[in-house]
Amino acid sequence: MTESDKAGDAYDVVISGAGLAGSAAAILLARRGVRVALLERRSDPGAYKVLCTHALQASAYPVLDELGLVSALEEAGAVPNKARWHTRWGWIEPRADAGGAELPYAYNVRRSTLDPMIRSRAAQTPGVDLLLGHRVTGLVRDGQRTVGVRVSTERGEREIRARLVVGADGKDSPVAKFAGVRTRVHENARFGYLAHYRDLPLRDGISHAWFLEPDMAYAFPNDDGVTVVAVLPDKKRLPAFREDLEGSFLAFVRGLPEAPPVDSAERVSKIIGTVDYPLVTRDATAPGLALIGDAALTGDPLWGVGCGWALQSAQWLTEAVAAAATGRGDLDASLTAYARTHRRRLRGHQFLSVDFAKAAVPFNPVQRLMFSAAARDEGMARHMYLFASRLIGPMRFLNPVALARASAVNLRHRRSAASPSGA
Repeated sequence: MTESDKAGDAYDVVISGAGLAGSAAAILLARRGVRVALLERRSDPGAYKVLCTHALQASAYPVLDELGLVSALEEAGAVPNKARWHTRWGWIEPRADAGGAELPYAYNVRRSTLDPMIRSRAAQTPGVDLLLGHRVTGLVRDGQRTVGVRVSTERGEREIRARLVVGADGKDSPVAKFAGVRTRVHENARFGYLAHYRDLPLRDGISHAWFLEPDMAYAFPNDDGVTVVAVLPDKKRLPAFREDLEGSFLAFVRGLPEAPPVDSAERVSKIIGTVDYPLVTRDATAPGLALIGDAALTGDPLWGVGCGWALQSAQWLTEAVAAAATGRGDLDASLTAYARTHRRRLRGHQFLSVDFAKAAVPFNPVQRLMFSAAARDEGMARHMYLFASRLIGPMRFLNPVALARASAVNLRHRRSAASPSGA
């Protein structure tokens, strides 16, 4: 919809950030009768996030479906994100059970394709005003409650009031900082670099990840024949890596088991990355305010969960607050319900991610048990896949039955290896 020029406009909800989380929330809220101002600091409607895994986890498929994006993504060439993972015990290769349904999946798709697509959908949704070139510079407060935002535009300053302000503005969220939301920052002991390659063949045309203990790498095929190749080494390697970034990156990739043949493919991007990417956990709500996507919780990029969690948190927020945002319910109680869902669904995943990120060391005993069993048993590989796709949580992944099965798999393997006929 077109931008309004009136200062002091009042909306039901104002969302800062028109990326995945913000655009998804705007669409879902507006469909439920909520009037939404969707603010984006950049003026280009085709702007997109550059540093990203470009992966949408299977857990986010229902949100893509509700948004009506599945067919559009497939038409754009998004690649179903089935995967295989290298470990010291061999490859974990999840497959559907014999005669069973196909394994759940979502898509790998470049943000240059995805971001403009979902932002355009938001702009075309009745009830959404997409306001480009609007940078939030502060919050409007009534005591401890947030009741709007102050923004800077090329036409000057303006104030936009709303029952609810939503921060969908990334891991460094200005909205969260202005509101003084409690923030916990967790060290990441790895750094990361990635590059995009065209016509890079991968076995079975699916995603690959390498668990090298402690180093990591992955290769994700995307739309238009472009594959994202990323390396995430231990920070102890950073000084040497920086001395020759391109040489170090290529040497790392060439040294991977079943290495992607990068030398025969066309590199279509610079090598980009970050030397410090901490994990961030924030309270998801405050009076009159909610956070979604990376603004609420920034996971470790090696797991590729950020895009999926952005979409899911937008859906959880919508389900909790849509009625109250239009004045038909208790907004504070609705925000409490959203915070509870967000915490219940993601706290366990983040806890394990923080533990894995803070100390770049070989697998601990439980990780060794589960990864080795998954490399040796198809049922355990499927179980690992469901967890990696965030379709099940840590409690179910590490439930007593699963741990017992993994132990039995490894015991059978040791007995077979020790027998005269097992080598």
